[in-house]
Amino acid sequence: MNATVLGLFVLGLVLLVVGAELLVRGASRLARRFGISPLVIGLTVVAFGTSAPELAVSVQAGFAGQADIALGNVVGSNIFNVLLILGLSALIVPLVVSQQLVQLEVPLMIGVSVLLLIMALDGRIGGFDGLLLFVGVLAYTVFALRQSRKEGGAVQAEYTQEYGTDTHSLLGRLPLQIACIVAGLALLVLGAHWLVEGAVVMARLFGVSELIIGLTIVAAGTSLPELATSVVAALRGERDIAVGNVIGSNLFNILAITGIASMVTPGGLEVAPALLRFDLPVMIAVALACLPIFATGHLISRWDGALFVGYYAAYMLYLVLTATRHAMLPAYSAAMLGFVLPLTAVTLIVLLVRHRARNAAEKT
Repeated sequence: MNATVLGLFVLGLVLLVVGAELLVRGASRLARRFGISPLVIGLTVVAFGTSAPELAVSVQAGFAGQADIALGNVVGSNIFNVLLILGLSALIVPLVVSQQLVQLEVPLMIGVSVLLLIMALDGRIGGFDGLLLFVGVLAYTVFALRQSRKEGGAVQAEYTQEYGTDTHSLLGRLPLQIACIVAGLALLVLGAHWLVEGAVVMARLFGVSELIIGLTIVAAGTSLPELATSVVAALRGERDIAVGNVIGSNLFNILAITGIASMVTPGGLEVAPALLRFDLPVMIAVALACLPIFATGHLISRWDGALFVGYYAAYMLYLVLTATRHAMLPAYSAAMLGFVLPLTAVTLIVLLVRHRARNAAEKT
């Protein structure tokens, strides 16, 4: 029984990764064909495509009435994306952060994270809440694409330099690109179904809550495409893609995935008290931490990366203590919420203030 469940879970995970890869390849090439800038492709097409496993899993979980897995997947993936994926990528090579991310996408990520917490305060994210979130992702996508199209000549020159001018070749591959998208979506749907079924049975077998499974195994598993994309981008020196992929994925997770899942779930998504009390505030704290780190020199240093990875390890330890109902859990939670997180927040604020003061002094 255990081997069958594990096999179902692993096979579902493999189908999710393969399906996401096909979807990203087909969609990104279509976007390139229409002259969309690389940064916007990273923030929208690639980011949304690598978030497709989270979408498939959360929607499937919503249909099955597994709200803890649906929401835990979103919150856990956002924490995983920033702390572990950006952390590991920055450890490989310091990541340069574009001005656009600091001025627009990171504040937007912070805003929608806070909005999700506000929507969850009554214990449920209803269909109307989901509709508002989904409208938000449509508005952001339209804005990003319009901004990209305004770059016009510069974008086309960049693509000509990188890919050449063989437009007919791109046009000739249109059926192949569409086939990749369709095949990717089909694999995502099947993989999500198997992954959710396996996750629910595993939670029951090991005696842990579906929320913990969603925050850990499911969240990490569905974030594998983001991990692979950002690490490979960092190794290749494509640092904008490494960072943009994470921020864009987090925006998509909250706006599109939570929005769609809450709309298709009868009665909306019920929010577990533990998620409201700890995990959602952690997700907001992680989003807030990005702003001073990104703005300070527009660089995510190796030290910042190590800090991110260390915090993810601390968060995982909390979830393990919770799952095992360990006696150290109350003391550990109090230390994290009452000392470590506030101290980090003060440190980040001081760094940001010092950076702004240094910039002001240089201008004068």
